[in-house]
Amino acid sequence: MSWTAYLPMLWQGATVTMTITLAAIVCGAALAFVFGILRVEGGPILSAVALCYTEVFRGTSLFVQLFWFYYALPLVGLSFDPITTGILVLAAHVGGYGAEIVRGALASVSVQQLEAARALNFNRAQTLFRISLPQAIVEMMPAFGNLAIETLKLSSLVSLISIADLTFAAQSIRNITLDSASIYSITLVCYFAMSLVLMAAVRVIEHFVRRGDVFPRSAHS
Repeated sequence: MSWTAYLPMLWQGATVTMTITLAAIVCGAALAFVFGILRVEGGPILSAVALCYTEVFRGTSLFVQLFWFYYALPLVGLSFDPITTGILVLAAHVGGYGAEIVRGALASVSVQQLEAARALNFNRAQTLFRISLPQAIVEMMPAFGNLAIETLKLSSLVSLISIADLTFAAQSIRNITLDSASIYSITLVCYFAMSLVLMAAVRVIEHFVRRGDVFPRSAHS
């Protein structure tokens, strides 16, 4: 049977890949903002907790993290289905790297503006949401775009815990047809197409951010 008969299987795998990737990016971005802000505004204890989180997930192998969550956690009574595990691990990965992006962007806001906010009697929350974040989020977008693409590529690792994503589907079809060249070529094209869609989405979000639709223009005053 020709490998083209298995295109629906590849499509299903691509759907799973995009679902896991998007869920991981959204959850990971939330973690990134939480821990990135804690690094800057959390005080000694919370800042140290955030630092530990970022260093653990940036300093260890995603491959090992995936297996640890899937095979080691059940030994202490915590178990998740494969898709949930894949999303959690990828989200933690995005959060670890994204937290440093957030921290760096917040740290780039000029001291003069922070001093001006204090002179206007802004509290820390007002300074963060009305002065720092509206400027910092614009600086974060290119790095977050790169991180989103990297997450899509790393999502292929979830096939190792029996998730029927695009990579898993491609490997299964290749084992049946023994047509490595055709199968892996179309898989490369699929990943590239998904990357283009993801990059386009990031550019649209960045456009709205730069226009001030995420934070109103008045917040910059």
